[in-house]
Amino acid sequence: MAVRQRELESGWDLDPPPSQLLPLRLRAGACSGSAAGGGRRGPRRGADASRLRSARAHLRPGERPRAAHFAGRAAGETSVRSDWPPGAANHLGRPPPPPPPAGRSPGGARRLLSPWGKILAGKGPGGSRRWYQVRPALHCSAGALLPHLAERLCLYEKLKAAYDERCADRAQKAGGPIRISLPDGQQVEGESLRTTPYHVASQIGRGLAEGAVATRVNGALYDLDRPLESSAALEFLGFDSPEGQAVFWHSSAHILGVAAERFYGALLCHGPSTESGFFYDMYLAGRTVLGSELPALEEACKSIVREKHPFERLEVSREDLLELFKVDGRVRICHGSQQCGGLIDLCQGPHVRHTGKIRALKILKSSSAFWKGDPALESLQRVYGISFPSSVRLEEWEQLQEEAASRDHRRIGKEQELFFFHELSPGSCFFLPRGAHVYNTLIDFIKSEYRKRGFSEVVTPNIYNAKLWELSGHWQHYSDHMFCFPVENETFALKPMNCPGHCLMFAHRPRSWRELPLRLADFGVLHRNESSGTLTGLTRVRRFQQDDAHIFCTLGQLEGEIGGCLDFLQAVYSVFGFSFRFYLSTRPEGFLGDAHVWEQAEQQLEKSLNDFGQPWELNPGDGAFYGPKIDIQIKDALGRYHQCATIQLDFQMPMRFDLTYISKDGSTSERPVMIHRAVLGSVERMLAVLAENYGRKWPLWLSPFQVMVIPVGPDAEVYAHEVRETFHQAGFMADVDADWSTTLNRKIRKAQLTQYNFQLVVGRKELSSRTVNVRTRDSRQHGEHGLQEALLRLRELRDARLRNAEELF
Repeated sequence: MAVRQRELESGWDLDPPPSQLLPLRLRAGACSGSAAGGGRRGPRRGADASRLRSARAHLRPGERPRAAHFAGRAAGETSVRSDWPPGAANHLGRPPPPPPPAGRSPGGARRLLSPWGKILAGKGPGGSRRWYQVRPALHCSAGALLPHLAERLCLYEKLKAAYDERCADRAQKAGGPIRISLPDGQQVEGESLRTTPYHVASQIGRGLAEGAVATRVNGALYDLDRPLESSAALEFLGFDSPEGQAVFWHSSAHILGVAAERFYGALLCHGPSTESGFFYDMYLAGRTVLGSELPALEEACKSIVREKHPFERLEVSREDLLELFKVDGRVRICHGSQQCGGLIDLCQGPHVRHTGKIRALKILKSSSAFWKGDPALESLQRVYGISFPSSVRLEEWEQLQEEAASRDHRRIGKEQELFFFHELSPGSCFFLPRGAHVYNTLIDFIKSEYRKRGFSEVVTPNIYNAKLWELSGHWQHYSDHMFCFPVENETFALKPMNCPGHCLMFAHRPRSWRELPLRLADFGVLHRNESSGTLTGLTRVRRFQQDDAHIFCTLGQLEGEIGGCLDFLQAVYSVFGFSFRFYLSTRPEGFLGDAHVWEQAEQQLEKSLNDFGQPWELNPGDGAFYGPKIDIQIKDALGRYHQCATIQLDFQMPMRFDLTYISKDGSTSERPVMIHRAVLGSVERMLAVLAENYGRKWPLWLSPFQVMVIPVGPDAEVYAHEVRETFHQAGFMADVDADWSTTLNRKIRKAQLTQYNFQLVVGRKELSSRTVNVRTRDSRQHGEHGLQEALLRLRELRDARLRNAEELF
């Protein structure tokens, strides 16, 4: 979509915004001819174009074409969008394309090129010109294109023929033997500019060739059909690798984009892969994607899959690129991201070999979105999907989704009366007593670890003058996500993070080296102005708390402090039963400070990770604007990963706040290093992750349903309330079921289904002996125990924070 565009060079105008573009797409058609041929191809017109001309001949003055005018449509053909704006022909501003060359069959292959639009800058062979990728070329059935699209497609055919000829000539002149190294040490012979990774995989085995999604060539991702240019280290990537999934789902997004063009006549905007599938943003001129339409859209995608359209790669010069995207003397280039309109695709790739590799695909849902996430810009429709290399894996995924839906924390929160949200305070959670118990227990757990590890808890203000955020650098990067308001002709804001306040706390008096490391912890309430469309239960909120802490230390103490942070999170996550993985996120675009200082910080974090002994991965360019960081993703019971903990190194903020301490010799002032760290991250988010991980079966120490006391008869009811009060005073979430309209067995079963960890049954016998009969939610019977004995044992199990207390009683 041509929104917030920029002119690349003088003399080029910009297209109108999407609301002024022609929201129309006919059934796809293109120039005829073989993909590999070198001759010039000319566009031709199909049956749709004939019906279009016939329909226009019968229009009254001023009337626009409608779908009803297209009588006699062949079965299975895609309908024509009926919302042409007045003056559309003038907007296109081009004469119809010439007839096909003599002797050219009216049938034959068609290419559908769809414009997703990420430009890949680089150098072309033989010079310093800028070149770009155009992909994919998807062959489709006959039909007619709008004139400017037909002309664009013919130019593509011409460029492709020239590119193929150029590549063949280069391979003949510069080709030669190369050696290809595989991960197992094996080496394979090949020929430069001719041998492809797919050729190598086929030599090794058919299973590898069919199972590979893409390759990594000398560390860079490559298409399987892209010729190798020189000797290289080659690694094949299957669907189970993160990179392989990203390639597979990005290719699937292209299929969804083509289907959306065919089905809706959509203007395509942005279609990336995600960690859990893919989506496509599209502009539909004011209409929405209905849920009832998704099955038909899915079938359109499957049709494209069955046709096994190949993905092709083409490099063009900057001049040819501008000509390729020219419409009525204008060119539309999206500012740094994706491009849409017309049937051309600019994409960095790589992709699967052909659409038939996407053997199982499912369209999931649709929603509204905004261009670049800005509500002030155009409203888009976003369609989500998922795909797999086999139908069996799709079925497994669907079963997992059913389990995930049953474990959804919003559903659990409602069923167990933990929390709720209200429209009068969107994005701010109301925690009910049981939910507050879980929330406070998590915070108390972290506080107990703080006491062991030398952290000091502090309390800081919620409201600051905007000058603080300007000083810290957050205002330039984060002001759009802050709640701001005027106070006595000054701008104030609710704090979205604690670090600037902790810098003020460090700076409020002179500091000595003896005070370092200074570890300040803060559970202050934070507010972030998230857009309403992104709010999702407890995982994306506007009001939240973090187990936020900042460590001020010397350079010499830095290694030990980072090691202590890593040990801290390992101790906490082992209690929850989480496994986790590390990512080192490095310098992003728009970073603050000196690049050399960043390199030092990144090297320090890398050394600490290596010393910790756990595997980690590099995440280039994803650091905070003020420093590199270690991100930690935890894996839950369903195999999903969640970003919670973080350790961030910051050399910038101490400089911005001019933080110093008196050195050991007392003669100089030195600058401390600042570490930002959180283990739980947002307490709200962690509560959501835990709820879904445990699936209503909370461990005893965290459970909102710890003890249910069940009297056998009315004569034991008073004793039952006494038992309940005993446990309540000891800090347990304890209840009594004194409903005499149901049987004892039903009371026990009800408590088990509610997931009370322990049921204490009391009757006349227990009353006389001051005992309780202990049962668990998984139907274990531990027999009769003295009241104080049972209390002591449950207290021990709770304080030990064991996950299997019911077994160990």
